[in-house]
This record gives sequence, C-alpha cells and structure tokens, in this order.
Amino acid sequence: MIIMKLRYLLFFNHFTFLLFFQTKAQKPGFKSFDCGGKDKFTDDLGLEWAPDQLMHGETANLSVTNETRKQYMTLRYFPADERKYCYTLDVKTRTRYLIRATFLYGNFDNNNVYPKFDISLGPTHWSTIVISDASTMEVQELIFLATSPTVSVCLSNATTGQPFISTLELRQFNGSVYYTDHESQFFLSVSARINFGADSEDPVRYPDDPFDRIWQSDTLRKANYLVDVAAGTEKVSTKMPIDVNTHERPPEKVMQTAVLGTKGSLTYRLNLDGFPGYGWAFSYFAEIEDFSPNETRKFRLFLPGTPDVSKAAVNIQENAQGKYRLYEPGFPNISLPFILNFGFRKTPDSSRGPLLNAMEINKYLKINDGSLDGTIMDRLVSRYPSSDWAQEGGDPCMPVPWSWVRCSLEPQPRIVSMNLSRKNLTGRIPLEVTNLPGLVELWFDGNSLTGPIPDFTGSKNLKIIHLENNQLAGNLPSSLTELQNLRELYLQNNLLSGSVPSRLLKTNLVFNYSGNSNLHKEGSGGNRMIIIVGSSVGIVVLLIATIASYLFIRRKKKRHTEDKCTGILPAQRMLSNLSDASAETMHCFALSDIEEATGKFERKIGSGGFGVVYYGRMKDGKEIAVKILTSNTYQGKREFSNEVSLLSRIHHRNLVQFLGYCQEEGKSILVYDYMHNGTLKEHLYGPLARERSISWIKRLEIAEDAAKVINSLETSAGKMRYYISQQLTDKSDVYSFGVILLELISGQEAISKESFGVNCRNIVQWAKLHVESGDIQGIIDPSLRNEFDIQSVWKIAEKAMMCVQSHGSIRPSISEVLKDIQDAIMIERGTEEARESKYGDLLVSTNSSTKLGSPEMGVTEPYVSFDESIPQPTAR
Repeated sequence: MIIMKLRYLLFFNHFTFLLFFQTKAQKPGFKSFDCGGKDKFTDDLGLEWAPDQLMHGETANLSVTNETRKQYMTLRYFPADERKYCYTLDVKTRTRYLIRATFLYGNFDNNNVYPKFDISLGPTHWSTIVISDASTMEVQELIFLATSPTVSVCLSNATTGQPFISTLELRQFNGSVYYTDHESQFFLSVSARINFGADSEDPVRYPDDPFDRIWQSDTLRKANYLVDVAAGTEKVSTKMPIDVNTHERPPEKVMQTAVLGTKGSLTYRLNLDGFPGYGWAFSYFAEIEDFSPNETRKFRLFLPGTPDVSKAAVNIQENAQGKYRLYEPGFPNISLPFILNFGFRKTPDSSRGPLLNAMEINKYLKINDGSLDGTIMDRLVSRYPSSDWAQEGGDPCMPVPWSWVRCSLEPQPRIVSMNLSRKNLTGRIPLEVTNLPGLVELWFDGNSLTGPIPDFTGSKNLKIIHLENNQLAGNLPSSLTELQNLRELYLQNNLLSGSVPSRLLKTNLVFNYSGNSNLHKEGSGGNRMIIIVGSSVGIVVLLIATIASYLFIRRKKKRHTEDKCTGILPAQRMLSNLSDASAETMHCFALSDIEEATGKFERKIGSGGFGVVYYGRMKDGKEIAVKILTSNTYQGKREFSNEVSLLSRIHHRNLVQFLGYCQEEGKSILVYDYMHNGTLKEHLYGPLARERSISWIKRLEIAEDAAKVINSLETSAGKMRYYISQQLTDKSDVYSFGVILLELISGQEAISKESFGVNCRNIVQWAKLHVESGDIQGIIDPSLRNEFDIQSVWKIAEKAMMCVQSHGSIRPSISEVLKDIQDAIMIERGTEEARESKYGDLLVSTNSSTKLGSPEMGVTEPYVSFDESIPQPTAR
C-alpha cells in the first residue's frame, strides 16, 4: 500500500512538472524576432525572442518614455534607396498564420524626420507605414494562408526618412480558425479587434489568447476610436467559465466582460484603417448577466444607410444554446466605410438592452501573384546562397525589383534585364537565364564563368548579351542565330574556339569576339575582323560615320537647334505610341528663345512634382509659363516624354494650354500659356486671398470642374498611355485631388510648418487629426464665415480622407469623388434656396449645426426599423 502511494506521488509530481513545463514553454508555430537585438530572451508573457540576424541594414538602440519592454529597445533600419529589404520566414504550407510587424521610431536617427515607407508580404503590398509620433508604436497584422514553405516580409519605397522595423512575429493558427472562401485570393488585414467592457486599457493577448491575438480595450483613448457612445452604456463582467469552442475561439477572458445598453441601445463610431472596402466582420456574444425567467434580451444590429445587412433579432441564450456560451454572428464579406457607425438596439418585445462582448473587423487584401518568373528566379538565387546580391528576398519584381534586375510593366511582370556583371560568378552559366521569355538584356561579363555557351532560344526576346571577360569555352552554338531580335553580342576575352556561324556575320548585329585566339570566321585563319556592324559594314563605313558626326557638330547654330527639336520625337513614338500627325503639330522651342523670354529663368512662379516653373514673355508679347524638369534620369526623361505626349493630344477649357517643348543641352522643358488671373492657390492662400475670398459653393464648382477634367482624361483616348511609366496612375491622381479638396476646405497650403504645428508635416496629417476626432470646424477656412452647410463640408472632408488613403487600391475612383462633389453642390444649393424662403432662418439653423458627423456617419439618424425578410448575415 505504501509502495502504491509512493508510485502515485511520483507519477503526480512527474505529471505536475510536465504540465508546468508545457504551460511555460512557447507554443509551437510561434516565432518572435527582436529586430536589431543581439540576445535571446523570454519576456514577461512567456514568449521567446530571438535576434533577427539579418545581413542587411543597420541597428540602433532606443530610449523611449513609458516603454521598457526589451524587444522595443532596438530596431533595424535600412537605406532610403530604390531597393527592398526582406525577411524570409519558414512556414508550413496549407496553414494559416497571423503575422505582426511593429514600428517604434523613437527618433533613432536624431533627425526628427518621421519616416514613411511601404511594407509588403511577398509581392503583395501590405500597408504604408506612416510615423506621426516618435513615441507611438505602429502595429500591422495580417492573416494569411501559407502556400509555400517560406514567406517574405519586405520594406521599401521610403518617402521620408529611412525604413525601419522593431519586431516581427509569426503566430500559427489551428484548424479552421479564420477560414474564408476567398483565402486563395485575399489576405485578411486586421483593422479592429476590440474587447468590450474591459476593466483597463491593457490589451488581452498570450497566454490568455492561445494564438496571441491582441484584443484592444474599449477604454483605450485615441482619436476617433469608439466615440459617440450611447447614454446608459455600462460594463458587466463575470468570473464564470465561458464555452468559446467555436470557429474563431476568442479568449475566455475577453468573453467574461461586456457592455450593456441599459437604455435600449449601444452605439459607437470608429475609424477602420485600410477601408473603405470589403471586409470580414464578426461580433462575439455570451450571456453573462443573470435575469429572471420572464425577462428576455433581444436586439438587432443597425448600420446607418445599409439596412440590408441587419438580421433577425439576436437572442444570445437561444442562439448560443445556453448561458455562458459563445455566439459569433457576422458577415464574411461586407462593404464597410472608412468611418464606421454601428449599433445594437433592443427589440420592442425585449426587457433588457443589448449586450456586446467583442468584435473583429478585417479587410480583404487582394493577393498579388507576383512575377511570372518568380519560381525560376528563386532557383537561380538558390545557387548562390552566400552572395550578397542573392539575399534580397521576396519577389524579383514586386513591389519593387531586385537591384540587379529590371521588370516589365504588366500587372504580372516578367524579367526584362538582368545585370550580374562582376559578381564573382563561377561555374557554368545558370540554365535558369535561358528560360526567361521576357528577357531582353543579359549582362554576365567580368566573372569567372566556365563551360560552353548554352542554348538561349528559351529567352527568344534577347537583344543584348554580354558574356565578355569570362572563361567560357567550346564552340559558338548555332542557336545564337535563332535569336531574331539579337542586336549586341559581346564574347571577347574568353576561351572560345571553332568558327563563327556565318549567319551571325550577316545579321544587323554588333558583335565582338576578339580575344578568343581559337575562334575565327568560317573559311578564315584568324579573327582580325572583330566588330561586325550591319550586313556588310566595315571600317570604311565606320570612318564615314565618324566624319559625318564631325561635320554635323560643325553645322550652324540654327540648324543645330532645329535638329535637336526633332530628337525627342522618335523616343516619344516609342514610349507613348505618339502618331506622326500629333508629332508634327507640336511646337519645338529653341533654348535660346526660352532663355531670352524668361531672362535666363529670372522669375520663379511655382513648382510641380517634376520641375520648377518660370515666367516668360515672348517677342510677340505672349506670356508663357516655362517648366524645367528637375530630374535628368531615365525615369525623368520618360516622364517628360509622357507629359509631352499627353499634353499634345488634349484640349479642354479648364486646362492650361500646352504650347510646346524644348530639349537641349541636357534640359527638358515644357511651355504653357501663362494664367493671367492667377492660380487657385494664389486665391486660396496666396497674395490674392486677401482681396476677395472664394465662397464655398464656388470652391465646390471649381472642384467639380477639375474632377470632370481628370475623369475625362482617365476615360478618353488621351489616357493612352498617360500612364505608360506606371508611376502615375489614376489612383495617384486621386491622392493629389484629395489634397486639393483639403486645401479648398481649409484655405491652407499643402505643406506649412507655421499652419500645422510641430506634430504635423502636411495638410493630410493635420486634417486627419481633426476629422478623426470629429472636429470639422477645426479645418474650415475662417474666411468662409460660416456661409455653408456643414453637411456638404463633412461630405467633402470624408471623401478627401478616402482619397489620401496610404495605398492606391483603397482610394475611390475619380468618378466616385465627382459624384460626392455634385451631391455636396446639391446640398449647398438646397440650403441657399432655403435661406431665401420665408422659413430660411429656421432651416439654416437646423442644417448648419456643428454636429460631430454627417448623416452618412449616423449621428442624426433616427431609429431604423428593419424588414424581417431582408438577407441574413452568416452566423457561425
């Protein structure tokens, strides 16, 4: 008996030890990287952290007030260049994960320049990180289904400051958690995860949540986060266990608290990051309050303006089949706005008001399939695991290409150029480069490559091949003659032998094979002819070309200028399919004439995205505005060609007339008609603003005209490739237009240290702070003197905020913006008519009241009753 008791005690102690160990050990599938850190450690939650040990970037230490967690005391930052910098994480295929990235600036660079940059998951743009405060942490979370053994998180495209990252976390889900019918096409970007009825501002996460989701407290204080709370809202909690065994499995601790609408309703307003768009939205209910058998709790959801999303009354105990059990109704696919108003109201036959424990809202983020050559390029870089150039990670083309490749501009791009010159490559030419259908240029010169030249016919579009200064051997393959587009072939200084295929000597090809002592033309004993140009061009033709060039330089200045005027046209035809007829109608200005007209660019009158604008007066008295392109890079020249191509085609009464161009001595110049009455900006906040203020209705009409112009450009033939560079898009136009709308509302210029204070760099950040907090009056131009309808201002302000969303895919189209402007004009005209009526004073008082929102935001919405027959949401 004693022995049995001892055995029992030994077993019990062993079981207790195992239980304790399993409780403290980190859950499998969890990875936590302390970016810039040096040591492994376990935090207070029991999460194990490891240093990121990335080859790229620099590390920095932080000292931030009120932040003591070790993982946030360091960060890793990267150069603000054209590259992307990636982390590659191992995952299990066909498994869902939550990935979390955090960013705490802490003024690590001592520049006080708030960074703005992009983060992507593989080729898919995840979010634009906009830092607005040195001590505030930005958090981004994404839920995804792993379809390959690795996933890459990349930082790129710094607009200001340098890209950086504080932590990177990976959390594995089990079973069907967050399963959707669309997971092969969309990620879920976490927008809101709220714990209602929380007793403090501290979030609930691991170990209370076994998946380490972060459930934010509803008591958290930040701009436009759960405001407009209904009177009579109270908290309730319980210590009883809650059955949370449903699909999403929210933590029991979250379900043990709730809010009650003691006066019959629960209402809230909050911003949804990343919206408007389609999303996944679920509410979590568990009955945790005691009431008598004859009492009931029944209520309905309401979303102002969208009654079709409401379902029949929620009865928690009935729906959950018991007390202290979870019920999670929701919508797996619903359209939601940027500013969300929602609420729950008790039904007439209910004795208790509504109850809400938690809520989750995620936005569908379209998955980008990336480059068509991604798999091939992955195989290529895997051959060189220790080479720096092979460590860039992510997709070879998207969201930005690797530093040594260029890609085509299609939605699913291909590699068009590969430059691995002087990269210490050894061994044979990798066969992957022979199977890239879009490849146009290949630069492998200056390495130590050996073996024969492979068959490149799988890359049939090759125009330029550089293999010189290697140790390639063997004969020239006849397959080279099958490359119909080949224009340059450099093979000099290798160990090649045999004869040159005669067809290579009879094509329009620049061909250099010198320095290969055993390689010669067919029927020749040597290779004295080392450069073949054209079908039968020799040294005589080269000499003639040299003489012609010399004579060309000696021509008179006038003829020289005329020829320079025609120089841009072939490039325009190539880049923008510019027709000969359009080309002939463009006027080419001589640089000397422009310099004379502007007094050698004496009077600066403005600046644009790509240049500075000067005032000028031609000999005939015509006043002109001259824009000089600031960038002389390839992209800058391409942008110049695009703008010339576009402006030569379009004519509109609301557009400044384009007069012509000049491209001489490295300068790229556009010439416009001068606007004699001044620009809109001069009337809003420039020298003309003091003379006479523009009324609100006139500002709306100006915005309407401008939107019509942009809309016509985007839907007309003039668009033909207005966007050829893929840098300017219709959604970048929308962003710029959103800034203009904010200027119209506020009478403020877009960038002003004096107007916006130290916490905001520009009008977008400044306006966002006011709009999100409901303070619309804080951004309205005082010169309007309250002669407007507040509803129309709200409508334009909200649409402007949508226009300046961080990523183009979530911005509205210009046609949507135009419709809202026209609606605002109707509101204003209706108000003007009301002012003129005998009841005008009363109506103006009602319509112009400074409420915290517009009707669309639900503030003034009356009780909404719903038809029982409307479509029902999915309840799981």
